Amino acid sequence: MSTRQIASSTLWQLASQIVMAALSIVTVKLVAIGLSIELAGNYNTAYGYLQIFGILADFGLYAVSVREVARAKDKAAMLGNLMTLRAIILALSLGSALIIAFVIPHWRGTPLPLAIAIAAFVPTFTLLAGILRTVFQVEYKLHYVFIAEVTHRIVSVSLTALAVWWSFRNSSDVRALYVLLACGGAGSVTLFFLSAFFSNRLLRVRPRWDPEVMKRLLRLCAPYGIAFLCTSLYRQFDVTLIGLLRPQDYELQNAYYGFVQRMMDMAYLLPTFLLNSTLPVLSERDANKENTRDLLGTILFAILLVGSVSLLFSALWPRPLMQMLTTEQYLSTATSPGADTALRLLSVSMFMNGLLTFSFYILLTKHRWRPLVSTLLVGVVLSLASNLFLIPDWGFVGAAMTSIVVHTTLALLLLPQALRTMPARVSTKLVVQWAGFSLLLLGFLWLTRPFLDSPMITAMMLVAATAWMAASAGILGIHKTLRL
Repeated sequence: MSTRQIASSTLWQLASQIVMAALSIVTVKLVAIGLSIELAGNYNTAYGYLQIFGILADFGLYAVSVREVARAKDKAAMLGNLMTLRAIILALSLGSALIIAFVIPHWRGTPLPLAIAIAAFVPTFTLLAGILRTVFQVEYKLHYVFIAEVTHRIVSVSLTALAVWWSFRNSSDVRALYVLLACGGAGSVTLFFLSAFFSNRLLRVRPRWDPEVMKRLLRLCAPYGIAFLCTSLYRQFDVTLIGLLRPQDYELQNAYYGFVQRMMDMAYLLPTFLLNSTLPVLSERDANKENTRDLLGTILFAILLVGSVSLLFSALWPRPLMQMLTTEQYLSTATSPGADTALRLLSVSMFMNGLLTFSFYILLTKHRWRPLVSTLLVGVVLSLASNLFLIPDWGFVGAAMTSIVVHTTLALLLLPQALRTMPARVSTKLVVQWAGFSLLLLGFLWLTRPFLDSPMITAMMLVAATAWMAASAGILGIHKTLRL
């Protein structure tokens, strides 16, 4: 891959993620306006439940698909086998998800099983489109990904906005829940058909059946699949556990907690995107036996900067941010915690996630999947045990406390392993720049938070905060440091 292609690939991915994140925020606001707090809880529970099965359905296939297609002599045949394998695993995973949802005793007589069935269109068509995305990566045509992903999100947001404007305001009618879930499904169907249309212009792909090839692909992707599943279990299974362990009020609990989890997902994407963009350079230098210590130090520095931004905004502005993104009924009161409570607590997890993601990618890059998976399994056991103990009495607050403990523990366990595998040089200059940037941002957020008494003012101050961060980066010379 040439430098120009790397730059183009990174820019298209960046543009896609920025637009997708912005439209996801709009979706959160529309759902909060359109549904009653109880139905919003079902909405969040449905997607939270499906995330586990979606990760299982992916099973690490995307992690190996780009490499295998790029190396294959017959790229169409390899991708055809990947499509067949994806469809089989997808049917088994999401089929199991639907059967389990309809037989869980606590959920019988609630809107949740049917909500899960409708919401299942999203992971189904998103994962099918994900395999086709391999074509665009191999051919360096990521502008097609931008078009497909942004159009998909525009379709779902537009349909949701139309439904809210036309019929639903804080609606308790269960049909409103099903309609808004169907809007998301319509967007995912759009994503799949656009991806199929564009990919067919580059590579004629049809499902193939070669058992030997598929067995080899399963062996290759299994470590990635297990690692991603462990990550999903300690990150997102708490929403489902709230639905199981708090049958009396899971709707309210996940209404508060679920929207913050959607924000967490966006925060998780930032270090993932950063690493996806820099790992090709890192892998190339490592393969050529070049010194990667300075490069890894710079990547870790960037991860720390992103983590500090997420931590400080979530810890210092939780109430105004959740007021802007949802409505007043989701905020904490003198007697009960709300979505802003969850955001403040999960700010620690957002920071630790960056260190986790850095360690995760380094260990997988060096094929150290056994220690990675064994450590992640410790996190899964710790998460399950803590959630089973805390959620029945503390609800989503217990789940957030568990998230802090698990993310912190895993970061302390995995980061030393990653740095022993590929050492990084973090100079005094990088430490000073990170500390200076964090202190300048902390001061700005602390001084301005008393003025954030309306969503409009919060939105304007977010723009001001962005300008402040850009100015701080310029003063400290961070923009020069981040040139890889």
